[in-house]
Amino acid sequence: MNTADAKRILETALICSTQPLPVRELRVLFDDELGADTIKSLLFELQEDWSQRGLELVSVASGWRFQSRPELRDHLDRLHPEKPPRYTRAALETLAIIAYRQPVTRGDMEDIRGVTINSQILKQLEDRNWVEVIGHRETVGRPALYATTRQFLDDLGLESLDQLPVIETPAQQAGLVDALADAADHGQAGLPIEAPAAEGVPEAAFEAAPEPTPAPEPTPEAEPTPEAEPAATPDIPFEPELPTTTVASEPDAGPDEEDDTPAVRSGTRS
Repeated sequence: MNTADAKRILETALICSTQPLPVRELRVLFDDELGADTIKSLLFELQEDWSQRGLELVSVASGWRFQSRPELRDHLDRLHPEKPPRYTRAALETLAIIAYRQPVTRGDMEDIRGVTINSQILKQLEDRNWVEVIGHRETVGRPALYATTRQFLDDLGLESLDQLPVIETPAQQAGLVDALADAADHGQAGLPIEAPAAEGVPEAAFEAAPEPTPAPEPTPEAEPTPEAEPAATPDIPFEPELPTTTVASEPDAGPDEEDDTPAVRSGTRS
């Protein structure tokens, strides 16, 4: 098979496909007779062939695809004047936080934005297939961890998260949100590195989430000092007070006085 035929097969498959095609699927077109490097080389040649046309061949996260050029989308929109509902600024800011800080929990997003995030916002982004729950944080309550999907990168025309522009100024923040809004409308968008000055998204929305400050441990209340009890007085046995009796002493017998008490003599009575 010559190069021209191989390029025509690739071109037809990519134009007819509704989804980006990775190289491994494109190899199936040739029954794996062409290697991955050969396929990529042919794709780069196709990019050059279409460089002056209304369609462009791009590589995104899910594979290769043809898409309309950004400068022609205003004209194409006239064929479909009914646009899908636009996302709110809050939804786009939340999406930007997830893109730059993933994986993040809802609590992380609320800490960065400084406001409570409506659960409906996250549901809209999930329905759009831009974010998904990839796990749970091992902490109290096990909150869900959110991250962006391949569809998110495809809609922004990116191959990986490394291609997200660095946000340094409010104008670039505003340009990013505007690009996300454009992607929501068209399904294909490019992220501008330089954006015109505009009312920017609060800078804190894209800064690194501050490390949570541990709550100070409550100071234990001092236990009330027990009142000193009066020293125990040793028990003294109670001794009743006996009346004091004064005994008059008998006068000593004088020498002249005889004892009236008869003397008892020991011995045998005669």
